[in-house]
Amino acid sequence: MRNVVLTATMVAASLAAGLVSPGLASAADRGPSFTFALLGDTPYGEAQEAVFPQLVKDVNAAKDVRLVLHAGDVKSGSTSCEDAHLTATKELYQTFDDPFVLTPGDNDWTDCHRAAAGGFLPTERLEAMRRIFYPVAGRTIGGHPMKVETQARDRKHSDYVENTRFTEKRVVFATAHVVGSANGLAPWNELPGGDRPELRLAEYEARKAAALDWIDGTFDAAERTHAPGVLLMLQAEPTASDGFTEIRERIVERSRAYGKPVLLVHGDEHVQEAEPNYAGVPNLTRLETFGDTASQWLRVTVKPKSPTVFSWEQRTVPAA
Repeated sequence: MRNVVLTATMVAASLAAGLVSPGLASAADRGPSFTFALLGDTPYGEAQEAVFPQLVKDVNAAKDVRLVLHAGDVKSGSTSCEDAHLTATKELYQTFDDPFVLTPGDNDWTDCHRAAAGGFLPTERLEAMRRIFYPVAGRTIGGHPMKVETQARDRKHSDYVENTRFTEKRVVFATAHVVGSANGLAPWNELPGGDRPELRLAEYEARKAAALDWIDGTFDAAERTHAPGVLLMLQAEPTASDGFTEIRERIVERSRAYGKPVLLVHGDEHVQEAEPNYAGVPNLTRLETFGDTASQWLRVTVKPKSPTVFSWEQRTVPAA
């Protein structure tokens, strides 16, 4: 973990000491607010699938929560990528009372070449992921689906039904399909017959181009509407490494120019943490979800009239 990272435990200590940090709510904050549940990398395996209904119950009981966001990886990398498993997980997500917004993770399709996951061709599993979790373009899943803008309406990027955008309390929310395993560049070396480099690289380039356009469109929309903040959700942190370089540079560039609070949400690493001043941009904060657990989630509140706009707190699911 980087020394600059502010973990949730450190956040609590800062509050107790009376310190103010980016992303923390102040008692002086006033005005209308919007609260959502943030998850990621769950459920992993049979044990978490068995207790996941308790997490759903806890989120549903939080009357102020109006939306559920999931930052990708609907399964572990060593469990089956078959339709039946994906469909069963989707049905778990359907039990949330609120709209459920999901961005795909690497375990969900690009890592499906692994023998333990079934040895599937990743591009075929990506199509299955879209078919199962995005059955109606421009509508979420969840107990009460909501309409969202989708990149599938763009003829240039019509495959990318999973890239979505919506506005709540004037704050612009968007998902962009950016995953772990080097953003899908990692070789598919467990496929029968070995890697498919031409197919893998073509998929990566097309998805990267779509994500860059969607990120630009998100900030364009925020600037056009004078939005007080932007939330951008990816599955993986866009580190300064192969597979992520252009995505990271675009987010940094657009966030700096925007000048208002930007919350970059992701999962993948299974360590809940926050990092203000991300990549040296004062208004950009990175927030990572809990992962590999069905007993914790983040309660995130959006206050458009607050200087920091976004605040969050850890939630632990009560034992059954």
